[in-house]
Amino acid sequence: MIRARLGLMMFLEFFIWGGWFVTLGTFLAQNLSATGGQIGMAFSTQSWGAIIAPFIIGLIADRYFRAERILGVLHLVGAGLMFCLYQAESFTAFYPLVLAYMILYMPTLALVNSVSFRQMDDPSREFARIRVWGTIGWIVAGLAISYLFAWDSGEAITAGALRNTFLMCSLASLLLGLYSFTLPATPPKANTGQSGWREWLGLDALALLKDRNYAIFFVASILICIPLAFYYQNANPFLAEIGVANPTGKMTLGQISEVLFMLLLPVFIHRFGIKITLIVGMLAWAVRYALFAIGDADSGIALLLIGIALHGVCYDFFFVSGQIYTDARAGERFKSSAQGMITLATYGVGMLIGFWIAGMITDHYATAEGHDWSGIWQFPAIFAIAVLVLFAVSFRARAANATQNTQ
Repeated sequence: MIRARLGLMMFLEFFIWGGWFVTLGTFLAQNLSATGGQIGMAFSTQSWGAIIAPFIIGLIADRYFRAERILGVLHLVGAGLMFCLYQAESFTAFYPLVLAYMILYMPTLALVNSVSFRQMDDPSREFARIRVWGTIGWIVAGLAISYLFAWDSGEAITAGALRNTFLMCSLASLLLGLYSFTLPATPPKANTGQSGWREWLGLDALALLKDRNYAIFFVASILICIPLAFYYQNANPFLAEIGVANPTGKMTLGQISEVLFMLLLPVFIHRFGIKITLIVGMLAWAVRYALFAIGDADSGIALLLIGIALHGVCYDFFFVSGQIYTDARAGERFKSSAQGMITLATYGVGMLIGFWIAGMITDHYATAEGHDWSGIWQFPAIFAIAVLVLFAVSFRARAANATQNTQ
């Protein structure tokens, strides 16, 4: 029963995120008349949340409170903020609410992991079977928006139906908040006096950057987040604007492929090595955006669907393999700090820059009829290729594999 209870926790955690975040850009543009820059600001609240989250977890949750209780409190407060977002009538009213919400939500991603890990005898074998329910929750949210409620049809978007996603997620957040108090007790870890804010932020692991190979990977991870931000911010508005039916439901192909390619990732790394795996991930970003640039809602719909389905390669082959490489390079001393550092650098700094640039590019290509999407997608495609080339000529595969094999 523990596995089932943790699986439900993961399902609701990611149902809540996927239930409003995917369609956020479309809602803001169509219903609150937000500019590209303002939409970028709204999406960048994820990055601010990722930057602030270590303080909430490291300074509060890990030292003073049981994880399942602070998880419940954060989601109960989040339910109230979500309801306020449902009622917001302007971007000026919307932005401070979504910023406050993401500052509270991003720490819950670490909390659900903490609750799960503390109930497992062998997390390396058991966690994936729990975490997959989070991906299923994200998929179910997207399918419900498109095929159950049809909130993302052209007529419904015009009528403001996407506002209902916030109400749906408010109810889900309320449910998870109450449910969290029934989860197994997860008390604070014993304070050994050895950790501090530098460890929680991952700054202890900055010593890894003395290694040229890892420093190159680190910089490439930040840079590739710029194309990544374009997908999160613009994919749903793009599909909706060009007339693709059920765009949110179709975007769940990305999460389905993420699960499938996650299974292939260990085999690929073992067969081809970390450098080729990372390069394939970066190449997939460029190919995806090239397909978006030339596809359309009619004869080119297959190109768009392939681009969406590449999400598994884009995300797993670069970001997940990068986490594996970071873990191998860090060794026992810096394992936690290194993961904190790479998360802060990518989802914090990298995505913050990416959403800002995506907003500027989107505004630059705005037209009277909507947007020149071909021009918008060309930028992240070319940028991803540039990062790929710089990484390919600078990163030394033999040194990386030799280091990895000695850990």
